[in-house]
Amino acid sequence: MFWNTLLYIIGFVLIHLFSKNMKFLDVVPRSRFLSGVGGISVAYVFLHLLPELGHFQQDLEGELGESAWGFIESHIYLMAMMGLAIFYGLEVMVKKSKKKRGRKPQAGAGVFWLHIGTFILYNSLIGYLLVHDQFENRWGMFFYFVAMGLHFITIDKSLRSTHEKDYDKYGRWLLTTAIIIGWLVGILTEVREVVVSFLVALLAGGVILNVMKEELPEERESSFLSFAIGMLAYSVLWLLI
Repeated sequence: MFWNTLLYIIGFVLIHLFSKNMKFLDVVPRSRFLSGVGGISVAYVFLHLLPELGHFQQDLEGELGESAWGFIESHIYLMAMMGLAIFYGLEVMVKKSKKKRGRKPQAGAGVFWLHIGTFILYNSLIGYLLVHDQFENRWGMFFYFVAMGLHFITIDKSLRSTHEKDYDKYGRWLLTTAIIIGWLVGILTEVREVVVSFLVALLAGGVILNVMKEELPEERESSFLSFAIGMLAYSVLWLLI
């Protein structure tokens, strides 16, 4: 398990460090590759993350008792909705910050650190789940790596276009470190399942929002055919493992 996950973590790190060299992604109409990647990420959410939330909900019964969070035992999908809302709120904040700065293309420093800080948590969870997610076999882990690795390419492109030099100077290194830290936490310890279930739900909502915000804007001229092919191809492969 250690060596398998280490190999995939190295893959995640290389993606973050070298995705900026993929110049073919910076085109309009939107790269068909990126649209295909979006389809793969959405398929992963609906075929793995959301069904996993159902299992978490069953395991949570009785865990939270009479606490203020007790209602989550029966409504864990609310956390996925919150994840989507949080990332949507961040995008609105970034756009308003850029608009206020007028000719300056980058968002303000405070917005940058808030934006990157949220993705640090996002990446840490992905690194942690590489160790502690309930994969049925090694193929399951491999397809997790494929879906999240390709998703990182989309995230990198989005953050780089939003924060430009700040992202290359600070952001990509922090996100790379976050993946490694999440993986190390998974190797060295085990977080309570109730906490992981909340974080997985937030991740699911975040992935859906981050894919849709990249695919839907009219100016991107995204390829629905590529999106559909990516989604269907990944779905078929996932259901076969």
